[in-house]
Amino acid sequence: MGTVTRVVDGDTVDIKTAVKGTVRVRIIGIDTPETNRPNTPVQCWGPEATDFARAMLDGQRVRMVPDAGQDDVDDYGRALRYLRIGPTETDYSVAAVEAGAARAYVYDRNTPPAAAADIAAAEDRAQTAGAGLWGPPCSGGV
Repeated sequence: MGTVTRVVDGDTVDIKTAVKGTVRVRIIGIDTPETNRPNTPVQCWGPEATDFARAMLDGQRVRMVPDAGQDDVDDYGRALRYLRIGPTETDYSVAAVEAGAARAYVYDRNTPPAAAADIAAAEDRAQTAGAGLWGPPCSGGV
């Protein structure tokens, strides 16, 4: 358990924990349009994806859930985790994709995340509804 202290962008946050201090987490199963990558322009729906993450996560108590089929950390040293928000344990990956604030993303194509089917179903619903990045002006492109 920990508290989100900083939203870096729509798929990366800093979480303060009692045991490990502050941990940077790359959220499993999703990818959001870029807003903070050096030498990369801000992508369509990037600011909105970050705003969505701030609204859902900033200051919230979350449970970080690893996926046994995924690496523990990514190439940048970020912990790879699902985030379950508050007492209802809302799955942030599914919520962000369903809102059109993120796309379903599989980091290692040989081993999809455990929640891949739930996240893909959320993406289908978002595309059908034209939600977020699936509607104008992005229409699915970033």
